[in-house]
Amino acid sequence: MENQSPSQRPSSDKEWKLIEKLLGQAQEEHRKSRRWGIFFKALTFVYLFALLSMMVAGRTASTGLSAVEDHVAVVVVNGVIAPDQDASADLIVTGLARAFEAENSKAVLLKINSPGGSPVQSNQVYNAIKRLRAEHPDKKLYAAITDVGASGAYYIASAADEIYADPASIVGSIGVIMAGFGLEEAADKLGVERRVLTAGSNKAIMDPFSPVRPSDREHMKAMLNEIHQQFITAVRNGRGERLKEAENPEIFTGLFWTGERAETMGLVDGLKSPGDVARDVVGIEDMVNYSVGRSPFEEFVRRFGVSIGEGVASQIGLDALVPSIR
Repeated sequence: MENQSPSQRPSSDKEWKLIEKLLGQAQEEHRKSRRWGIFFKALTFVYLFALLSMMVAGRTASTGLSAVEDHVAVVVVNGVIAPDQDASADLIVTGLARAFEAENSKAVLLKINSPGGSPVQSNQVYNAIKRLRAEHPDKKLYAAITDVGASGAYYIASAADEIYADPASIVGSIGVIMAGFGLEEAADKLGVERRVLTAGSNKAIMDPFSPVRPSDREHMKAMLNEIHQQFITAVRNGRGERLKEAENPEIFTGLFWTGERAETMGLVDGLKSPGDVARDVVGIEDMVNYSVGRSPFEEFVRRFGVSIGEGVASQIGLDALVPSIR
């Protein structure tokens, strides 16, 4: 066997050192991947445990409702009124139905803190309240506005037998809005060419990268006016002669007022907190919350679906074309 020459040994030593270094790095990466694997497994376990706990707690809370003695059934309307929110028509109406049907509930109280939202969702709740009141004539429904009861939230409140608010509450905003941006000049300055293909001459109506045509503006304005008139009709039907339109012609202009001022206009019947309404108006201090929330699984699906849906809507230009009564 021939001996290696001195010129060959340094090269061989370098190769072995490089191999050892690579093996060490691979071993370290393997350790890191194992640690991350353990971490994610533990995180998954914690999530599943929390999910199970919330589901059990939800069932426990719901089973205790029927055991309560005479009480005021509360349904909360909190936040933006929209299909994918806690204040969606489905959740609110389900809570209202349970509240009306509960044997020991002597009255139903809508606890409202919302700036409004979808006119469709608001109208669905309004109609459901009218129907439930007709089906349960022995139970009154009261609305109590806390911080804000504006626009779509007031739309809902106007279906109640009586409306109450805090003197400093924000009440009103009976109007409809649709907002967007015009970016055609910005696109020109940036050298961006907008390429839109449509089937239908009005399919790209209100495209933010194109000038607004007078016919487009007239069409959208007519649609907003139609929804506004539906809102006005609902409030008039709900409030009846209590509404002081003659003395306050600005009621349906979209303005809003404090609860104290709203009382003088006939928008609310008195100045009371939800607890005051239960104690002083209904005569029962005990209140039970019948509000319905999403299950943890539904919340996960909603968040995942909304993130995808919002991206699709923004790509096809639908998110800017939804009227809002807030």
